[in-house]
Amino acid sequence: MAAMDDHHPLVSVILPFYNAPFLQDAIESILHQSYPNFELILIDNGSTDSSSEIAKKYMDHPKVKLKNEARRGVVFAVNKGIELSEGHFIARMDADDISAPNRLRVQIEHLQKNPTVGVVSGLIEYNGPESNQGFKQYVDWLNSIVTHEDIYLNQFVEFPLANPSLMFRKEIFDAEAYREGDFPEDYELFLRLQSMRIGMSKVDEYILSWRDSDTRLTRTDPRYDQDAFFRIKAKYLAKWLALNNPKHPNIYLWGAGRLSRRRSDYLLKEGIEVIKYIDLKQSDQVLHFEFIPDPSKAFIVSYVANRGARAKIRTFLNQKGFKEGSNFIMAS
Repeated sequence: MAAMDDHHPLVSVILPFYNAPFLQDAIESILHQSYPNFELILIDNGSTDSSSEIAKKYMDHPKVKLKNEARRGVVFAVNKGIELSEGHFIARMDADDISAPNRLRVQIEHLQKNPTVGVVSGLIEYNGPESNQGFKQYVDWLNSIVTHEDIYLNQFVEFPLANPSLMFRKEIFDAEAYREGDFPEDYELFLRLQSMRIGMSKVDEYILSWRDSDTRLTRTDPRYDQDAFFRIKAKYLAKWLALNNPKHPNIYLWGAGRLSRRRSDYLLKEGIEVIKYIDLKQSDQVLHFEFIPDPSKAFIVSYVANRGARAKIRTFLNQKGFKEGSNFIMAS
């Protein structure tokens, strides 16, 4: 495996933290990687508990940098870490999670062997209570989306990569990596890189134990609620449709329930026109799914969120001659 040299790490691991009870476990999982040529950049985002003291114990470690910042949020913290980084590759890591010992090695090898890939993830192990079936099912879905094509076609369903599992080529970032706003910064970055057609893939190995807890930012910050996801999704979906929908700006939208219609309003604000809604019952505005036009006359966006229904809709459209990415796209 190619390396830079002993004084210039090939990969920089960015680990922001704020009041992180599992911080030591996260740090140790990086320091015990099988791949040696890395640096670990800890960004203390204004912690008020013992996290700062835990991080300070590693200040003398030759691979660790510690930067203390006033609490300005995870976006600022991660971007500061990237600014301080020396590596050719950037790996994300969260303070709740544990990286597998071979994580850095297998991700670096993948990027080195695949020059068209700009972002690589891997398989994820769920680490949380069995009672949280929603998050567990999401991890199972993540692990089913593996190839570049799978990631591309599912980009508007949910975030098909776990943010703390990502490794990037540093050169794909512009002046700002993560952006601040009323949206999930990790999903926005993913959609932005997708819109730039940056190659993304996964290694077929478990590389991260993803801890679920009540204190995760995704559970406590309004930027991660479902409406925030659909707002930012609509922005990038509208751009995607402008390039890929031959009937642009006209679409048929599968899902006529109150929730689907409310979320479709974000698409309407982006200039998309809904010709008809598609559902199980027909009305003035709603077309029964058995009577959808043929693929040459319609582009369908599905906003049906139920995973079982999503699979049935895919199968139905494929049987009707629709091709995913060309005549329809799943968006929920």
